[in-house]
Amino acid sequence: MSTDFTSIQNHYERPVFEAVLAAQEHYLLGEDLLPDVACVALNRLPPRYIRHAVDLAFYQSEKERADSERAIADAVTYA
Repeated sequence: MSTDFTSIQNHYERPVFEAVLAAQEHYLLGEDLLPDVACVALNRLPPRYIRHAVDLAFYQSEKERADSERAIADAVTYA
């Protein structure tokens, strides 16, 4: 099979990684455990697979975008 699936990604990965890094000063963990925090946060969010970020940005309403940002913040806070 020569089809390239490497462009498929979970929409929540990058924003969760960024949120964990932004909140790392609040954790009493070493940097080697931050990926575990990201895993816990990602497991609290529904999978949302995309090929290009513009795909989701184009089809999301402002309410959906705000709900997504809130869900990410809640998941990272929980983690």
